[in-house]
Amino acid sequence: MSMDVARAAEKRADTARKPLPEAWPLAGMHNSAVAPHAMVASNSALASGAGLEILRAGGNAIDAAVAMGFALAVAYPEAGNLGGGGYMLIRLNDGRSFALDYREVAPLAATHDMFLDAKGRVTERSQIGHLASGVPGSVAGLTAALARYGSMPLDKVMAPAIRLADSGFAVDSAFAESIQGNSERIAPFAGAALFMPNAKPPAIGSLFKQPALASTLRAIAANGPSAFYTGTIAGEIAAEMKRGGGIITKEDLARYSPVWHAPLTGTYRGYTLLVMPPSSSGGVTLLETLNILEQFPASPAGSVESYHLMAEALRRAFIDRNTKLGDPAFVQVPVTELTSKAYARDRAASINTKHATKTGTFGGVKTEGVNTTHYSVVDEHGNSVATTTTLNDLYGSGVYVAAAGIFLNDEMDDFSARPGVPNMFGLVQGEQNAIAPGKRMLSAMSPTMVIDPKGQLLMVIGSRGGPRIITSVTQVIVNVIDHRLSFTDAMSEPRIHHQAWPDELHYEPNGLAFATVDSLRVMGHAIEAAGFSPGGFVGRVIMVGRVDDGWEGVIDPRTSGGAAGY
Repeated sequence: MSMDVARAAEKRADTARKPLPEAWPLAGMHNSAVAPHAMVASNSALASGAGLEILRAGGNAIDAAVAMGFALAVAYPEAGNLGGGGYMLIRLNDGRSFALDYREVAPLAATHDMFLDAKGRVTERSQIGHLASGVPGSVAGLTAALARYGSMPLDKVMAPAIRLADSGFAVDSAFAESIQGNSERIAPFAGAALFMPNAKPPAIGSLFKQPALASTLRAIAANGPSAFYTGTIAGEIAAEMKRGGGIITKEDLARYSPVWHAPLTGTYRGYTLLVMPPSSSGGVTLLETLNILEQFPASPAGSVESYHLMAEALRRAFIDRNTKLGDPAFVQVPVTELTSKAYARDRAASINTKHATKTGTFGGVKTEGVNTTHYSVVDEHGNSVATTTTLNDLYGSGVYVAAAGIFLNDEMDDFSARPGVPNMFGLVQGEQNAIAPGKRMLSAMSPTMVIDPKGQLLMVIGSRGGPRIITSVTQVIVNVIDHRLSFTDAMSEPRIHHQAWPDELHYEPNGLAFATVDSLRVMGHAIEAAGFSPGGFVGRVIMVGRVDDGWEGVIDPRTSGGAAGY
């Protein structure tokens, strides 16, 4: 951590949190690396290795981030991708910052009610199969970032990913278990031949090669994004769509373009935050939550008060997220109002510090695997990148374009297929996020940077986990700033989740003491151990943070991955 935060941690080490529950499985579990000059961190040690390779070769943080993005598509296909989209925050060492939106868009043939049956009920066609896919943005986004702020040619930056696809990599237990756990999604489509030979994942220790993906990567390296959006690859995607009844066409692909924005900025107790603007909902919701919390004194970590205030702040921010946010190219989004301190004061005034408020019930949170992947980079010159990318569900729609070697996303489910009806994450959203041709669907992805009161970069952070992305990133930031925890302890701290609808407060199993749960229940919270995702965990955070010895890359103990630096 920075010296200011480190000294504060020393002063408050004995009072910063209530004792952890004895049964909390992540106590003391740390996966981190420290290096003096530069650091990368991701959900894949192979992808982190690709980023480090580029940094050691003289590349900057943008070069390394792009290398990692393409490497994740090879080594981490459950979420890394060419057939999905994402968001990238860039902060240069001179203080300038940029936000790149390469979120998928609805195809031109998309319609408002395309996922409703004859009786107006929402079907599963937004989650599985060819209709579920939005027009991919990853290739356009990664190449646009490199072209504007990178220092290396595309072919050199993509070389590690091409090598991983061409020469292969050893299958480990995490890779095999990911395929096995999602076999029902993979098996019906063309990807089963490669990922499930003989109806089983590749054997642990075997060499996994992806020749079709290697060819796709080589074409992009040689010809840029046009190879994907107007060349042979575009034809292969369109042909697969036609075979399966999908609606993405070559025209859709040719029309796609990423969008550059200025990041949203906010403050929290003297720290500055850089976050993504819409179509990401993460930045607005995170800033609103922190602005509300700032109206109250910080409570000790693990206390009933801290969980109650976090839940009530999240409740209010998610109400606004689910009813007021959407693609700003299509709807009016009150970003300035929602992120203002005055608005937060009004929202905070409605919080009863002794009792929970109510938002009503609209069904339950469905049991879903986590998805998405985040990676963070800081180079030796002080440039930094925070990137979150996704296929939505693990392995996206399940649809695999065999000739190109890529899975396609199921991001159409992030629209409101029917406003007021929960999507796969239990999110109840309004007309602002209804389907329209060419529209970007709302996302919870939350790549974030935190600047300390002296103007120095402190944290480059993001997560995976659908709406739990927002809650997990928010809580790690609060753990560092309010609770004065080290980066590793802030990461392994138990988390809660509240998304307004359904009106339920979820906590990680064994993360809260029985007395704490009882107290929150007496206060009126409908509280229960989380049933979503393996282990009931909230989010899977990846971060790079400033420490006295340079930079620390920290991988959430809830997930796999690797940090590396020099």
